Amino acid sequence: MNLKTWTILALLFTLFFSCKFTQKITDGKMAYERKQYSVAVTMLNKEYKKAKSRIEKGKIAYLLGQSYKHINKNSSAISWYKTAYDNQFGVDALKEYSYALKKNEQYEEAMASFKELGLEIGSPYEYRKEITACKVALDWKKQGETNDYKIEPATFNSVSAEYAPTPYLDNQIVFTSDRSAATGDKTYNWTGTNFSDLFIADPESGAVQPFPSPINTPNNEGTVAFNNDFTEMYFSRCYDEEGGDYFCRLMMSTREGDHWTTPTVLSFTRANINYGHPALSEDGSSLYFSADDPEGWGGYDIFVSEKTPDGWDAPRPLSRNINTSGNEKFPFIDKDTLYFASDNHTGMGGLDIFKSFKTRDGSWTPVHNLKAPINSGWDDFGYMINRNFKPHDDILQEGFFTSSRVDGKGNDDIYRFVKKVPPPPPPTPVEENPKPIVYKMILDGYVLEKIYQFADNPNSKVLGRKPLLDSKVDITVNGKKKTVTVDEEGKFTLELEENANYSFFAQHEGYFNNSSRFSSKGIAKDSKNPITKYEVEIVLDKIFKNQEITLDNIYYDFNQWNIRSDAQPTLNQLANTLLQNPTIRIQMASHTDCRGKANYNQKLSQRRAQAAVDYLITKGVDESRLEAKGFGKSSPAVDCLCSRCTEAEHQANRRTTFRVID
Repeated sequence: MNLKTWTILALLFTLFFSCKFTQKITDGKMAYERKQYSVAVTMLNKEYKKAKSRIEKGKIAYLLGQSYKHINKNSSAISWYKTAYDNQFGVDALKEYSYALKKNEQYEEAMASFKELGLEIGSPYEYRKEITACKVALDWKKQGETNDYKIEPATFNSVSAEYAPTPYLDNQIVFTSDRSAATGDKTYNWTGTNFSDLFIADPESGAVQPFPSPINTPNNEGTVAFNNDFTEMYFSRCYDEEGGDYFCRLMMSTREGDHWTTPTVLSFTRANINYGHPALSEDGSSLYFSADDPEGWGGYDIFVSEKTPDGWDAPRPLSRNINTSGNEKFPFIDKDTLYFASDNHTGMGGLDIFKSFKTRDGSWTPVHNLKAPINSGWDDFGYMINRNFKPHDDILQEGFFTSSRVDGKGNDDIYRFVKKVPPPPPPTPVEENPKPIVYKMILDGYVLEKIYQFADNPNSKVLGRKPLLDSKVDITVNGKKKTVTVDEEGKFTLELEENANYSFFAQHEGYFNNSSRFSSKGIAKDSKNPITKYEVEIVLDKIFKNQEITLDNIYYDFNQWNIRSDAQPTLNQLANTLLQNPTIRIQMASHTDCRGKANYNQKLSQRRAQAAVDYLITKGVDESRLEAKGFGKSSPAVDCLCSRCTEAEHQANRRTTFRVID
């Protein structure tokens, strides 16, 4: 075959696959789904002008709000969310509108909107904390006008994301970015941008260079920590193993001369858990990091591992003064002070930066919000202090932090701050006979139920939660148990003992039992805040007898029925529910879509249902309480003509479900 023939075939091959796989963006919704948000804005604006019905206008307006949100144009997003809600899009638009107002620091309007949202879904409870946070943020914002911090954007920001600065050699800093110089040419599906890498920056000149080999790879690298002499580094790398889901691991490398060794995974990391944001204590003996470990208190929590002669010991979560049911991330240690970000402690917007002090007995004091201008309505995180800075004149401290606030160049940008010496506080009168400080820890517990879009359909959207009155809660501490009934707000209150572990077991007729826990261990006393308050929430699911409930995130490989690792968390949760409700019997069912022969689909679905049952048995559920049933394609969730079913409809029909039969 001559060169000309090869050339013609190559051209035909290229044209064929270009036509096959390159699909032209035809409308705003497609552009949005492809994460081409700027393109979506242009197309959706044109489509909105042509829309005739209010329903159609509402759908387009909501997508416009979402598109503007993704390109960091929050003011435009606010306007379109409001338009979507006014055009009958529903509570999703009102919810996004409320949070966008809060992010824009329009706290008065946000409070009114959150109040309306609670009434709309039938539960003022759901957004009460957001309303309180807006009230507090208003005061903090006013205080920020006379604050002792001065901030400015770092010289090395780009239109891409830069975040999580860390001190490095020669007064340089290392940060994470998905800028175009990052290794590899693939796009990260979670963000629609490049994979992230580590970079070195000179804060004075603004010069940036990639971190030396072999640290950066075509995978996601980020959030690094170094020991004091910069001979050890710890960072996160996110990748898949053997084609599975992406998870982030903590890696370690050592410097030998001018080179860094090939990174290795820290031994304590476990499968199906994301680890990140490492930080080292000053002496290098304690490694702090964030993880979504189920042994934490919920969401991402901050853990600590201690260095031993054999490596790092088993991590343990920090106390409930630090960790909440939300997300705690990006720790940074400066002597006895822990700085970190949280979206659950009372704050001004999304993630806020907080600090806590470690006491002599190793416990942590109640957290303090750094307030404005460090914190804002946007995400603020990745705080670091320049340990090499020497105070001079009226400047006490220098450092950097990350923010997504609107005046930046990209989605996340790094800001430099200097902290001035504060003016002396006004003199306080000295009491002749001061009263002794009385310390208390108060816990409010709430028992809640889900609010479904359609009350009789557990597969419909969950709009929020509301108090479940008349629920009973067994409280166990130090081997002693007592039972309480919640009040008209679904609440019970107790004063906590010091250094004690509490367990809560909630029950209500017609609902699945559920449990929670709390520990007062590691909580230090703070004379400035002698009375500290905490919360736990216990959600009880209503029992819908003989009604099929779809389990999310359970997928199977083609023609296979083994339980994949990404399905295990959902089945683990179901197993835990069954173990707490020992009289319940269920049927596990599997369904296929309409494609393929009926006999083949029925056998495959039966094997998949049985595999789910077998997995639950390995988790301690008695097999007499479980029944496996394969339905094949005989009972579709969406009844569509097979040749005309969309892929989304096929996906809805391929499902694993359970139903309570006794």
